[in-house]
Parts: sequence; structure tokens; C-alpha cells
Amino acid sequence: APCRSVLTVACEQTEVLLFDPISSKHIKTLSEAHEDCVNNIRFLDNRLFATCSDDTTIALWDLRKLNTKVCTLHGHTSWVKNIEYDTNTRLLVTSGFDGNVIIWDTNRCTEDGCPHKKFFHTRFLMRMRLTPDCSKMLISTSSGYLLILHDLDLNKSLEVGSYPILRARRTTSSSDITSSGSSGPRAVGSPCHQNNSGPLSEKTLSRPSQREGGSPRNSLEVLTPEVPGERDRGNCITSLQLHPKGWATLLRCSSNTDDQEWTCVYEFQEGAPVRPVSPRCSLRLTHCIEEANVGRGYIKELCFSPDGRMISSPHGFGIRLLGFDAHCSELVDCLPREASPLREIRSLYSHNDVVLTTKFSPTHCQIASGCLSGRVSLYQPKF
Repeated sequence: APCRSVLTVACEQTEVLLFDPISSKHIKTLSEAHEDCVNNIRFLDNRLFATCSDDTTIALWDLRKLNTKVCTLHGHTSWVKNIEYDTNTRLLVTSGFDGNVIIWDTNRCTEDGCPHKKFFHTRFLMRMRLTPDCSKMLISTSSGYLLILHDLDLNKSLEVGSYPILRARRTTSSSDITSSGSSGPRAVGSPCHQNNSGPLSEKTLSRPSQREGGSPRNSLEVLTPEVPGERDRGNCITSLQLHPKGWATLLRCSSNTDDQEWTCVYEFQEGAPVRPVSPRCSLRLTHCIEEANVGRGYIKELCFSPDGRMISSPHGFGIRLLGFDAHCSELVDCLPREASPLREIRSLYSHNDVVLTTKFSPTHCQIASGCLSGRVSLYQPKF
């Protein structure tokens, strides 16, 4: 929680566990929080939090009354994997393996749920994140694409064919990225859905909604991020996180043959393209490191520290603390001209099974990690 008074743990079965992160005491178990695996937990404020599950639902909970849910949200048709929250508009944003990103209006929440609408759809969706200022939405796919919605407007629903596309480095041609028709063939691994009957034209890309000197609202950029060692075989982006100051994105990638894993950091390069059809390339690979690739097939969730100076990454039966240099400098103070290796600051091993997730406390010098067998470990530095 933002106030650090509680640590919530999403479990593979139907449970949510609550701990006091300072004393390590178990507070409560929500034994039937969902009807299937609990995948993600997001605090909306110091007392209200949301959970999502493979049972296709999202549940809202209040720490002051945990015996019953505030409400259950129905709208997805497959496993729900991600929850984001815009504190300015109080809009909840979720994504699932049905390929849908759905917006929920928590301002008008009742016991029966919240008003909602489908915001975006893409194939092979894995993870979805909002930048800290909610100006961008990033979506990763199992086919190796990274989608960026620029100048984000969550109040504007993106129907099929309603968003302009900005071409980018290392993507295929626009005719390969988009569908050739609602009933025609679709390119293998294509992440986007459009209704246009042919390749995108300059007229299609240049829309009246475009503002002078910038891109249109909700303009879509399609990237295939550069990953070391995976230039020919392709990769799956399994984990996606954002720098707390919005400077960079952090990806965990595995090869399509599942024999290599990488942690990569990409700097955001701001600025609109000169023309709507010119290449944009908003991300640049700055740092990377090869991972142990223990526990093949399982997704490992990594994270930034609250100040953005360190990365905590699952590594076999433990975690590694990684920095941009040996002094844990700010990313902006040690940007290399070419991609450089992340520096290992320290390794922590306390599990008897593969570590799948790790998280820094938002306010305290503490790290939590969770492994496949259900053990949760808490770490604090010794001064």
C-alpha cells in the first residue's frame, strides 16, 4: 500500500494474503477472493485496492471491511492480468488475455459494479502499463511487439480504425502490421486491428485531431524492441514496468525458443516526428543483462526502486539488485552512447523455488520477493 501499512500477495489459487511488512506478521487471508488464480493487485489509495483473476473478473476491496468485496467488475472474456489506475480521473484500467484494455469509472461505482468501456484491443496482449503522468500507455505482446499510445486520452474510446499509426524502427511495413480487411488474411504476429482495406496512407495518418507541433491524441507507435542475442529468433516480452519518473521502460524478454532471458532498459526519446509518416522511434536501448533463465515458461515480474536508481530482478532462487553503474547513479547521469550492461549490486537468495516476483516498498528500505512454492521473503539493509 502507498502508506506501507500492508503488503498484499496475489496467489496462484484463489487467495490474497495480507501482511504487516514491518513486523512480517500475517494479517488476514482472503481465501476465496476469486474463483481462479489471482494475478495482480493494485492500490487505488491507502485503503481501497483492486484484484484481478483468471476467473475474468476484477474485484474492489476496502481494507476497513475485508469480509466482503466492495464490488465485482465483469467485462473481460479471458484471464485478467493487469490493473492500472489514473489518480487524476479515478479511472481504473485493466487488460487481459482477451486482448482488451477496459476503462472502469470508479467515480460511479456501486455494489453492482462500475460503468466501463472497451478502450483498445490488440492480439497477443501480455502486459499493459501507464506512465506515471498517464501521458502514455505501453502494451507488450507475446509476439515481441511493444505498442505505445502517445498523448493518452482515456476518455476517448478507441474503436477499430480510429487511431493513427506512427511507423517506427524495426517494425515491418504498415501493410504487414495491419489487417488487409475484416474478413481477409492477417499477418502472423500482427498486434494491431484496423479496418482499412489497404496499406496506411499519409491521409490516414494525418488526421484533423493532430495538434500543431505534436502527434494526435492516442496516436499508436508500433515497435519491435532491440534485444541482445535475439535478432534472428524473435522474442516474447513477458514483463513490462515503467521508471517512476517516466524516463524509461523496463522489459523482461525471453526468446521464442525459451533458451534465453534478458532484462532491458529503454530510454524514452521525446519529440514528435517531423511528418506524421516519418519514423518516430521513441525508445532507445541503454542497458541490458542476461538472466539465469531458471524456471522456463514462468513469467518473472521485475521492478524499479522508488527513486529509479536500482532494479530488482528475479534470478533463479533469489533476486539480483541491478544498477546503471556501480554507484547506483540516476539513469540520466549515466546514459551511454551504446547499450551497456547493467551492474550487479548484490544478489539475495532465500528461496527454495523459482522466484517469480519482486517489489520495493514505496516508502521504506525494504524489498519483497515471492517464489513458485508460495514463500514470501522480506529484505531490509543493515546499516
